[in-house]
Amino acid sequence: MNKKLATALILVLSVMLVIAGCGNNNSNGNVSSNESKSKNKETTAATTSEAKETEAVSGASEASYTPYDQLKDKYDIIIVGAGGAGMTAALEAKANGMNPVILEKMPVAGGNTTKSSSGMNASETKFQKEQGIEDSNNLFYEESLKGGHDTNDKEMLRFFVDHSASAIDWLDTIGIRLNNITITGGMNEKRTHRPEDGSAVGQYLVTGLVKNVHEQDIPLFVNADVKEITEQDGKVNGVKVLFNQADEKVITASAVVVTTGGFGSNMDMITEVRPDLEGYVTTNQIGSTGDGIKMIEKLGGITVDMDQIQVHPTVQQEKSYLIGEAVRGEGSLLISSEGKRFTNELTTRDKVTAAINELPEKSAYLVFDSGVKSRVKAIEQYDKMGFVIQGDTIEALAKEMGVPEAQLKTTLDTWNSAVKNKQDAEFGRTTGMDNDLSQAPYYAIKIGPGIHYTMGGVKINTNTEVLTKDGAAIPGLFAAGEVTGGLHGQNRIGGNSVAEIIIFGRQAGVKAAEFVKAQ
Repeated sequence: MNKKLATALILVLSVMLVIAGCGNNNSNGNVSSNESKSKNKETTAATTSEAKETEAVSGASEASYTPYDQLKDKYDIIIVGAGGAGMTAALEAKANGMNPVILEKMPVAGGNTTKSSSGMNASETKFQKEQGIEDSNNLFYEESLKGGHDTNDKEMLRFFVDHSASAIDWLDTIGIRLNNITITGGMNEKRTHRPEDGSAVGQYLVTGLVKNVHEQDIPLFVNADVKEITEQDGKVNGVKVLFNQADEKVITASAVVVTTGGFGSNMDMITEVRPDLEGYVTTNQIGSTGDGIKMIEKLGGITVDMDQIQVHPTVQQEKSYLIGEAVRGEGSLLISSEGKRFTNELTTRDKVTAAINELPEKSAYLVFDSGVKSRVKAIEQYDKMGFVIQGDTIEALAKEMGVPEAQLKTTLDTWNSAVKNKQDAEFGRTTGMDNDLSQAPYYAIKIGPGIHYTMGGVKINTNTEVLTKDGAAIPGLFAAGEVTGGLHGQNRIGGNSVAEIIIFGRQAGVKAAEFVKAQ
């Protein structure tokens, strides 16, 4: 066994041992008794440990990280966080002549990006044009603004949509091809770009970015927990970082880019601003604890929309696992315990969540056929994890679900007629109706709402500069991705977060490089 591999395995195993007993404080939002809450906490702690091991092992097997003995005291740009935004920023900084370094507190790269499922939204792309999809940046802008209830930062949103197509092009140039296009809730055009085989976008994106980071000889250190961003004479000049929970180092740089993600796994931060969400499960990886937000606030950076926390309607509750929106986008239905539809499945996430929470059981089933299963490769993973119920006929599936057989058959027959006539008389759904549900066997996944995304974060401008309360940029400090706030307003459209990390990750790398060159 070579030295690099041995070191990586030792690090992974040590971290797994340390955190194996650390729960994520996830619990079921529908639990009412103390006994049930206690039982759920035990289940969640075990699930968290299992998930951590899965993430660590899969990451270690696919990526090699920079050995600790190669750490330098100074770099041009320090990037804090190795999710999609951080690795994108590093690649653009390198392309602009810089010597960047990436510091990641977890034992593997990827962050929440790894968990992304449905795809990346973009308008006026070459892939849309090739497939005859007519779309426009203005329509993308208006639908995202409507989805955010007209509370989005309009300047940020305008920059976002206008640079979405070039982000798809950039990914294609580095071997990350997203040319399989579907639709998500709140959108009226197909603009959610996925890998060619229709698989989940997250792991594919992370694998591709790590590969490019490695090829560009950009150092990427894991188990590197940045504790403080330092400054001198009014300018950011580096970080204090704790390696392997033991060895503290001070590293200097001319600029720092913070891409640490949100705080979706920090229940103390969540319940402080949204006490109504106490007890909900979370789809976030356990490193999403708001570290970057706290460090930036200490430097005078301000936050926006901190109470705007998105609850995703379709989360497998026992393992807190996101069931991606592409499942609905490709034609599945949401079914109650009565075997009936109860909402437009592809309205915005907040409305679908509210509809589920109005049901007595506060949960529902996603029901789909073999056609949907073939078009959404992520379902293969859901099946391997034991989430998928199967029936050779609709009646057989209903029996497995425990819902009235005749009613489920009537519901699907009614839906199939609606697809044929292109008119959903029940709930006015107009998208995700390209195919009916008539290909046996049939499937279902039980879901409920879960904390998914924190729309709030630090305030930046379109140059990704971090701003103070008087609107001034903190010299040398940049941020991108879920650590920032304002872009999505009160509700994020599915597929917009992956676009955000690439679009603003690129911008952060470019603008940080420009700042360094100007010094």
